[in-house]
Amino acid sequence: MKKILLIEDDLIMRENISELIELTGYQVEVAENGMVGVEKTKTFLPDLIICDVMMPELDGYGVLYILSQKPETATIPFIFLTAKTEKEDLRKGMNLGADDYLFKPFESTELITAIESRLKKNDLLKQQYSSGSDGVHEFLNQAKKVVSLKDIKEKSYAFSFSPKEYIYKDGEHVHFVYYIEKGSVKTYRYSDDGKEYITSVYNEGQFFGFQPIFEERTYDEIAESLEATELTKISKEDFLTLVYENREVAQQFMKIISETLSSKEQDLMLMAYSSVRKRVSKKLQELLADEDEITLLRTDLAKLTGTTKESLTRTLTEFKNSKIIKTEGKKIILVDRKKLQKMDLIW
Repeated sequence: MKKILLIEDDLIMRENISELIELTGYQVEVAENGMVGVEKTKTFLPDLIICDVMMPELDGYGVLYILSQKPETATIPFIFLTAKTEKEDLRKGMNLGADDYLFKPFESTELITAIESRLKKNDLLKQQYSSGSDGVHEFLNQAKKVVSLKDIKEKSYAFSFSPKEYIYKDGEHVHFVYYIEKGSVKTYRYSDDGKEYITSVYNEGQFFGFQPIFEERTYDEIAESLEATELTKISKEDFLTLVYENREVAQQFMKIISETLSSKEQDLMLMAYSSVRKRVSKKLQELLADEDEITLLRTDLAKLTGTTKESLTRTLTEFKNSKIIKTEGKKIILVDRKKLQKMDLIW
């Protein structure tokens, strides 16, 4: 049975609403003001909160703000009850993260419909999605059902890129968020003396290009495909609608991209503290995760591992002598995956 917390200071209104909700089949807990409501949320852990705006002790905006700061309560669907004379404050509540508004007086069917709608949407977006291609597409399809996108056409577009083809350049305005269906992409900048240095490498199943959208800036690096690559593009407008129009959508998306961010941090830590041998081993394991061979310029691999071309060449020679890999021109062929993994233990 779903649990609903009703926070309302008017006794008659509180009793009438709670009786209606209980008759509909929900478990109800009531609170006579905002302070009590916040405390009861911690112990009752409702599936949905219905809250009056104007109350003594702590008003509805204060309740929503406090609950939004705690991970365990931040995504509980929140419906405000308010008088029509307070309509001008609607934007304030929505900006704080309210999911819906009901203006007093309202019909019983309006309240029940609002409750059922919000609970259904919340259940849809509580699903866990993997960071792989299937998980991402399932997430986008579910998000379309939840978020109001009547005026938005298809959300994603598929594009193919040849090896070493530009995806975007520094200084360009942002139009898309990118998801890698197949292949890999590097992002890089040029130093003052004209040398290229790689900032990140993104592989199949990862998002990239979304940071400038949140920071409202142009790209500050170049993105280029390392091999034949297939990307799904999500338009900037659709991406922002997905993220900002529903808190649960935003939370699910952040869970998916957190793997990308975590991987990037791990690369930086590895580059800072590991030996050349270990860095090369880690990067080869990553690049050869689903393949037995890759084609990559030695200069690019050196940049990816944060070492010089000479040091990389010596390490690859060592790996060849140990019969871990073999090379054919630009091609690196995996011979013994277990031996390559054991190189992680050598500092």
